[in-house]
Amino acid sequence: MKLGEIRDILQCDLLTANNDISIIEVDTVLASDGMSEILAVPHPGALMVTGLTNIQSVRTAIIADVKAIIYVRGRLPNDNTVSLAQEKGIPVMATRLGMFDVCGLLRECGMKGVKY
Repeated sequence: MKLGEIRDILQCDLLTANNDISIIEVDTVLASDGMSEILAVPHPGALMVTGLTNIQSVRTAIIADVKAIIYVRGRLPNDNTVSLAQEKGIPVMATRLGMFDVCGLLRECGMKGVKY
């Protein structure tokens, strides 16, 4: 599924520039507020869904080689976090939806999770 479609479904705001989300495709979702969980089961190319908005979320995304981050519950990262994501080419979006709803909507669209 393309990130542009996901943005529309989840009513996300794109927080980074210079990312053509209409061509970036993902098929797997990693959803957690615990960055150690994201790192424990890496799935390169996945979409990370989290409510943790500090710079560690982007550092985790870099290490785990995820394609994009969606922040949930209306939480917004600070400018330093967005700048690091932009510098590393990681699209960052934010939605007012909760993690449960985000995961449910993505599952309905055919996205899959990671098996632990």
